[in-house]
Amino acid sequence: MSGSERISQAFAADGKRAALMPYVMAGYPDPATALAIGRACVEAGADLLEVGVPFSDPLADGPVIHAAGTAALQAGTTLDDALELAGELGTLVPTVLMCYFNPILARGPQTFAEALAQAGVSGLIVPDLPLEEAPALLEPCDQAEVALVPLVAPTTTEKRLAVIGAGARGFLYAVSVTGTTGERADLDRGLGDMLARARSHTDVPVAVGFGIGTPQQAGAAADAGADGVIVASRLIRAADEADDPARAVGEVVGAMASALR
Repeated sequence: MSGSERISQAFAADGKRAALMPYVMAGYPDPATALAIGRACVEAGADLLEVGVPFSDPLADGPVIHAAGTAALQAGTTLDDALELAGELGTLVPTVLMCYFNPILARGPQTFAEALAQAGVSGLIVPDLPLEEAPALLEPCDQAEVALVPLVAPTTTEKRLAVIGAGARGFLYAVSVTGTTGERADLDRGLGDMLARARSHTDVPVAVGFGIGTPQQAGAAADAGADGVIVASRLIRAADEADDPARAVGEVVGAMASALR
């Protein structure tokens, strides 16, 4: 089964109003705990997992994820460690690696895509990959049967949205805000309109990320028309504040899953 097929199957069989995709930072707060957090997410109701590769200049990430990535790098976490984590968790649910473009360029798109496939990773998100440069990575990913998941934002024009949506693999990542990752007090009032625009230009599910931090917000995103909900900063914060990070993250994910049922 290809990565796109695994992702599609997870969205179709999630049993919720929207599929739930928690985020796990590789190597944070340490490798063993990161794995335990991923497993706890699945046990609590995650349908897919996003696994972050720590990077020194994460331009799309807010302070919470940035700090976690910095700590993971300082502890020696590597790209291979992230691939190993994503592959192990990928035996439970489809995993999508979130990686900035520099590490991909360093290895070469073909080699990188093949490494994803060999690890058992279903998809890849590259937040700093512009539409114009995507073909250089899309072709190797297609050959390796790994879904290259594109992102769209509230500021994406209709013309670009049409091109991005037509080339989406796995799902389309809708960024809910014009800003970096992080918890927000409220979801953007225009989210429903944005999701409707995105869905009109693609045949794959549309998942919402950036700013979702409460079960109520997860439910509101589903009500607005999201096929999937991605939660990240809230889970990092839960891990930071707990003596048992995996249990704490699992409890937050469980509450999100309940809100989506």
